[in-house]
Amino acid sequence: MDRMIRCISADGSVMACAVDVSDMAFTAQKVHEATPVAAAALGRLLAAGSMMGGMLKQKEASLTLRVDGGGPIGQVVVVANSAGNCRGYVTNPSVRVPNRADGKLNVGGAVGQNGLLYVMRDYGTGEPYVGQIPLVSGEIAEDITSYYAVSEQIPTVCALGVLVDKESAGVLLAGGLLIQLLPAADDDVARRVEENTALLEPVTTMLAKGMTLEDMCALALRGFEMQKLDEFPVAYTCTCSKERTLRMLSTLSKEDILSLRDEKGYAEAKCNFCAKAYHISNEELEKLAQEKI
Repeated sequence: MDRMIRCISADGSVMACAVDVSDMAFTAQKVHEATPVAAAALGRLLAAGSMMGGMLKQKEASLTLRVDGGGPIGQVVVVANSAGNCRGYVTNPSVRVPNRADGKLNVGGAVGQNGLLYVMRDYGTGEPYVGQIPLVSGEIAEDITSYYAVSEQIPTVCALGVLVDKESAGVLLAGGLLIQLLPAADDDVARRVEENTALLEPVTTMLAKGMTLEDMCALALRGFEMQKLDEFPVAYTCTCSKERTLRMLSTLSKEDILSLRDEKGYAEAKCNFCAKAYHISNEELEKLAQEKI
């Protein structure tokens, strides 16, 4: 079972959040029939979205992350709720690019660097907050770190990882670690955190060694008295339904709705996030069109 924990130093100067999204990333790869590099890109953004979504204070709030770097993968999109549950997709899940020189999956090459990271927080109480920054590397973690530094002025270290089996091409492990300096942090705290993060192994290496999320946060907060704030399960969840599909279609013009009628008797709408297909009968389309009058 995937889960997330959040910890804080006893002096209130540093926060650390860790998440294991191995099942979530595996599910996403299976749903989208994603290649290893596409699964790695989506898995990394799922880990980031889960941690960032879990930081939302309002229960009904949601977070949308969209990475558009101009690379062959197209867009990478993740939506998370305040419980850290996520769903996501990539435009081209069948993308293939050569591995990096070190043999690792070339996520940055698939995503591209000539584009933007978009972050939208919707609190359900008015206009959503939208921020965006130019991509730093397309490797996702560096881009999340840059977003916090540039858009929110919060010193942050973000580490994300997805381990894919070389033989089966399936996701084995996926997770993330987010470390942030809080307002109480001084230069000495910043230095100690920097020293700690420099010694951290990749997230998937730590998970593969059997380290718990608590172990990972303890390493990030080495030298500080750590207090665990909370922990909760997270999962890949989709909120689609036929009713939502009909509401979406109702925003189209009467002409566009009627153009969807098909000789087989229905139009098919497929969810981008879970690939579930909904059949909308010609009669339902005609009813929606009539309601536009």
